[in-house]
Amino acid sequence: MSGHSHYATIKRQKETKDAARGNMFSKLAKAISIAAKSGGGIDPNSNFKLRVAIDKARSFNMPKENIERALRQAQGKLEVEEVTYEGFGPGGVAVMVEVATDNRNRTGQEIKNIFERVGGHLAGPGAVSFNFESRGQFVVRKETDSEAQMLKLIDLGVEDMEETEDGIEVHVAPEKLSEVRRALEESGFIVTATELVQKPKNYVSVTEPKEASKAISFLDALTEHEDIQKVFANLDVPTEILSKL
Repeated sequence: MSGHSHYATIKRQKETKDAARGNMFSKLAKAISIAAKSGGGIDPNSNFKLRVAIDKARSFNMPKENIERALRQAQGKLEVEEVTYEGFGPGGVAVMVEVATDNRNRTGQEIKNIFERVGGHLAGPGAVSFNFESRGQFVVRKETDSEAQMLKLIDLGVEDMEETEDGIEVHVAPEKLSEVRRALEESGFIVTATELVQKPKNYVSVTEPKEASKAISFLDALTEHEDIQKVFANLDVPTEILSKL
């Protein structure tokens, strides 16, 4: 949507800054270990979830030895539970939080506190997830003629795409992620990010600067929690408002 930034774009910009400071590596390592443990082994060729986790780690220039260490840890005892929380943040923004924790009660209470500090609240299963759909997501590097790129993507059969500040977002069915990425790269596209996401079906536009800042700070607080792997929200902020924050 021209002139607007969805939270997915805002989050990518934050992740890039966190990666530059080295703050992303522990989370990326945890994601690799969990994918290897729960997704079917340490071979990324047969474990699709692991392939996505490793590709993301590499996109943030995570050292090879860190990736290998995470895979070794997956072969040991990893008593971690995966949990998804749903809730509403400032301005009624719908939020889904994917967690990996060895203490569900502790993590759940800490997440509840983050929501409540800004006047939000956790909700029951299904209260938020109905407004999201599981998708595979690529970010393709934009060239000068982004319109021509998008036409080329349509020729490749891509039906769901959007131009953003940092590239062109391409969404596909999760099971087609590897197939479509291969087709994109063979056609000359440079894929800068690959991820399994929960894509909002509808967005909440926050146009008041103070409320937008409050919502983004709240979502940042969630992403910074050590047990939280991914945060998805249907927040939409006009670019001119975002530039003032």
